[in-house]
Amino acid sequence: MENNPMSDDVNALFDNNDPEIVWAKSTALILRMSPAYDFSLIQSVFDDVLKLFRGDYPGYGPIRTLYHDLPHTLEVLLCGVRLMHGVHVSGDHLSDAEITLVVLAIMMHDVGYAQLRGEESGTGAQYTQTHVQRGIEFMRRYFAERNLSPDIAVAVTGMILGTEHNRPFAGIDFNDDRARMLARIVATADITGQMADRIYLEKLLFLFLEFREAHFGSYQSMYDLLCQTSRFYETTREKLDGALGGIYKKFEYHFKDTMGVDNNYYLEAIAKNMVYLSKVVAHNEAELFAMLKRNGVVEKTRKLA
Repeated sequence: MENNPMSDDVNALFDNNDPEIVWAKSTALILRMSPAYDFSLIQSVFDDVLKLFRGDYPGYGPIRTLYHDLPHTLEVLLCGVRLMHGVHVSGDHLSDAEITLVVLAIMMHDVGYAQLRGEESGTGAQYTQTHVQRGIEFMRRYFAERNLSPDIAVAVTGMILGTEHNRPFAGIDFNDDRARMLARIVATADITGQMADRIYLEKLLFLFLEFREAHFGSYQSMYDLLCQTSRFYETTREKLDGALGGIYKKFEYHFKDTMGVDNNYYLEAIAKNMVYLSKVVAHNEAELFAMLKRNGVVEKTRKLA
């Protein structure tokens, strides 16, 4: 336990590109919640989702969307497990079945970008407005092929619907308040996981390319999307505090238990991104690329654009 975590330790919280490292961190936290947890189901699903993203899953080509890529699913997974752990240590203990449902929903929440092999067209971003329903259909077939209980598919469906940002969360039909709370964990992890990413601002350039391919939104340019992101965060923060019940506050219990501090590092990371974003958009569009330097995203975007 660290009383004063170093900046490198904090930055490492959001470096979630390596599936093995993310899985090791996730399973370690699950074991803190449930020392006898059976990983067989979620391990097999995790392995299959990796295959799906990489193009190794039977009948499917690789998922090639640039923003909604494998690292996005990985960062949401670890974020969701951390949030579950925070809820758990706050005194609202999660059962093994509930842990399983949350992990399954997160792993499946963006598989709707996958395309059948031989029928690939573009990157898959053309399914931006339908990927949630396509993902649910994939999930239902996948679970049925593995003879999982239909109740699991029903529960996971509600959680995946909760990640559809334009869908009113209050309008989703959940069996009970407990199911609604689990869906809030998934939706909150999807939002905070991606916005806390250290290259979130750079990856917004990729998001613009996805939206352009999908003919989605009214963004005139990458600069225009960046300019509108602050307003997007304002409405998203209202959703986090409102429909999603402020469950993000449970991150503090997680970091207190694992790092010995009361910080909510996810919200802090998002705030830093928003501060830097204000500096970026204060410059003119011609200077945009010079201010977004991480991970070679700008160079790749220039080639694609």
